[in-house]
Amino acid sequence: MLEINSDSGLYQAGPADWKQLADITAEAFSEDPVNRWIFQTPKAIRSCFRVLAREIYTKHGLCHFVHGPNGVPVGAAMWAAHDAPTGMSKLAELSLALGLARHTGKGALARATAAGGIMARHHPDAPHLYLFTIGVVPAARGTGQGHALLAPVLEACDRAGQACYLENSNPANFGFYAAHGFEHVEYFSAGQGGPPLQAMWREAR
Repeated sequence: MLEINSDSGLYQAGPADWKQLADITAEAFSEDPVNRWIFQTPKAIRSCFRVLAREIYTKHGLCHFVHGPNGVPVGAAMWAAHDAPTGMSKLAELSLALGLARHTGKGALARATAAGGIMARHHPDAPHLYLFTIGVVPAARGTGQGHALLAPVLEACDRAGQACYLENSNPANFGFYAAHGFEHVEYFSAGQGGPPLQAMWREAR
């Protein structure tokens, strides 16, 4: 496990924090081109992120919050090692499917499943830490909270010689990731007729 400085300002999230992790990041992704194409509605994005946070990232990943001045989380991020378990129980799969059926139109589950398979095929073989989601609540955007979430983890990765990888699903975020050392690798479609994802890689420094 990475050793993140204790004075970094990050608060590690545990299994009980799955809903808050999911809701903060889902809100940040509510206008994201790829996620809107897959899920169609913000409620469907949130429903999916809740299942993934509960079943995968709080169990097998590395999750953090940053807090605002009042001590309430205003940003969150979910990471996982490249070889972390990604499978879910049948019950969790059913929960995901029912949530999508409730909150969005026909085809969302098929698009989500297809996109997940495409992303898995494009993941690098080299060991890396994968950034699944990062987001800040609207009221705290533009205040440096995204940097506060990302920088301490990247510093820990540098000390450990650990590379990082992400798929940028919103072109507006390219500058943010590039400023933190991520470099463009390739574009690939999230699915037939879908918008592109941008694979980005960061070597340890």
